[in-house]
Amino acid sequence: MPNWAGSNWYFMAYCVKGKTKIDLKNSKKLRYWLPVDWYNGGMEHTTLHLLYSRFIFKFLYDIEASPNAVGPEPYKKRTSHGIILGQGGIKMSKSKGNVVNPDQVINQYGTDILRIYEMFIGPFQEAIPWDSKGIIGAKRFLEKIYYLANSKISNKKIIRQLAEKKKAKELVALLHKTIKKVGEDIEAMKFNTAISAMMEFVNAWHGSVTGLSKGDFQKFLIILCPFAPHLAEELWELSGFKKTCSTQKWPMYNPKLVKENNIVLIVQVNGKVRDKIEVEKGLSQKDAENKVLKSQKISQLTDGKEVKKIIFVQDKLINIVI
Repeated sequence: MPNWAGSNWYFMAYCVKGKTKIDLKNSKKLRYWLPVDWYNGGMEHTTLHLLYSRFIFKFLYDIEASPNAVGPEPYKKRTSHGIILGQGGIKMSKSKGNVVNPDQVINQYGTDILRIYEMFIGPFQEAIPWDSKGIIGAKRFLEKIYYLANSKISNKKIIRQLAEKKKAKELVALLHKTIKKVGEDIEAMKFNTAISAMMEFVNAWHGSVTGLSKGDFQKFLIILCPFAPHLAEELWELSGFKKTCSTQKWPMYNPKLVKENNIVLIVQVNGKVRDKIEVEKGLSQKDAENKVLKSQKISQLTDGKEVKKIIFVQDKLINIVI
């Protein structure tokens, strides 16, 4: 049989490996492990491999060669990942000489930088071109974390001024928002936006007066670890934390701290979007009207014209009909 035939039932074969005679129907391991919870594979296998893997599994089920408890489908969920293209968006191939050897990238920059760049390069399910210049951004991101870990960490936060206290609270709130965002994005395989959220937090941390407490730094390292495990473990050990970073429980975020106080209000004139402004959540119609009608963009459109009515949907939009 051609080699692809074996690849269409390997998820069953893994469960019973090492046996010369296989009783699939009565296999306890098959009943335990199957169906596969989440099957992620290449986009190029979406048609033939998925078609035949489901067909063979269904065939074995129909002739009662597999456990009834497993059911007729081999996996509960299937997702596809995109491919990394060569420079200029051309598919990598040996004949074109545009293949990027990951070993060379690792030797020059390190594994963590390669991991960060690959996950940040674009949406996981799309084909994205490789950009040698882009990897510098990943390098700077991790270097900034290393610098901050050695310069803006304290056992106790000594905050003397009220302004500093407010900034410290804002940084902690942003950390909790980042924990929430990264956790949700990992589940949704939105790795690029998870890294983007961490970059935003690191920039805020870099610009802070007070820095992070040791406890908050510990939480940040745990969410960084799936993306840059070598750096996270190194900083974990240097900070004197016990055991290893990768074995820690995912940090909990404080729901009160992640609650957004501001929203983006859509401003329309005669049904057409003319502006978007950030306002306090729960803003009343009267306050929203005063804010919008005084803005330069909207006043240019409404000055000297009769406002017939104003349609207001709290926390969403305001439509001025002239």
